[in-house]
Amino acid sequence: MESDPPFHEKYKNLFSSFAEKAGNSKAAHENEPVMADECAPPVVDLRWLSAGDMEQKECCKREIAGAANQWGLFQVVNHGIPREILARIKREQVKLFRIPFHKKANDRFPNLPAEYYRWGTPTASSLTQFSWSEAFHIPLENLAKLKLLNSTLSKTIAEFAEATSELAQGIAEILAENLGCSPTFFSKNCLRSSCYLRLNRYPPCPISSQVFGLVPHTDSDFLTILYQDQVGGLQVVKDGRWVNIKPNPDSLIIIIGDLFQAWSNGVYKSMEHRVVSNHRVERFSIGYFLCPSNETVIQPCHQPSIYRKFSFGEYRQQVQQDVIATGGKIGLRRFLTCRMKISAQTL
Repeated sequence: MESDPPFHEKYKNLFSSFAEKAGNSKAAHENEPVMADECAPPVVDLRWLSAGDMEQKECCKREIAGAANQWGLFQVVNHGIPREILARIKREQVKLFRIPFHKKANDRFPNLPAEYYRWGTPTASSLTQFSWSEAFHIPLENLAKLKLLNSTLSKTIAEFAEATSELAQGIAEILAENLGCSPTFFSKNCLRSSCYLRLNRYPPCPISSQVFGLVPHTDSDFLTILYQDQVGGLQVVKDGRWVNIKPNPDSLIIIIGDLFQAWSNGVYKSMEHRVVSNHRVERFSIGYFLCPSNETVIQPCHQPSIYRKFSFGEYRQQVQQDVIATGGKIGLRRFLTCRMKISAQTL
């Protein structure tokens, strides 16, 4: 069975193992939350932050904080990123992924390190841990000297990164103010050079009922800004059920990550999400990830703390170790305080 990238060829043992077990085992995803209908998460109109009076501005801030607490995911409209930039980066992204696979995989791009291009899941030991997708992972610290394929692509990525960086900082500061914490934490620790972009493509999948486009996970950053096309496929856990997030052409999606859950002492929720694969059509998305430097210490500004303090570098290293050892991410459970671990064990 052919695919682009060649998933079946690269991971033939994984697919063969699944086929052998399929007739003698229960459904591969039987332990997941029950599927629910399509659902629209909160939509926040950001125009009131600049165009509204004081009451409207404060109401908008409360909507942002409430969505981060109740959902961990919300949509923003009138976000300030020009449609022209969004349309242009989508066009450039599609052209980038249209390059033949052997050129992408063999690092034949000028000034582009091989690890920037990723596909499949090398650590997967079963199909439940496998993602049917490919991506360009671009640290913004290298953006100024990065010449991907042409000046148009590089310029567009730089413009998109600048606009989303400003948006991410603004939302993070609002969430910090709501906690009574210093909003300057993010301008000091989450510099644009420590953040990154990820350009995603989810190819058509002939076994879409068996494989995820992107496996269930939480993001390890403070927050993610996601720009997606209109194909659909993003799902999140809400009240113990997976729900489909209907694409909105006028919105960007904000996803709260692990660091914000820890930094807020559990007030804001890191949203578990996934992407289901599509049998017929491909899907594209772009994520901007608001990250601090590896040395930044994550510690709630209010006590008693649910989580022990840790550096971002320590957290990333632990996640990588867990993925290699178990095939999946354990995440914040590793960083609960001793008191919280004991409480969880007694429940």
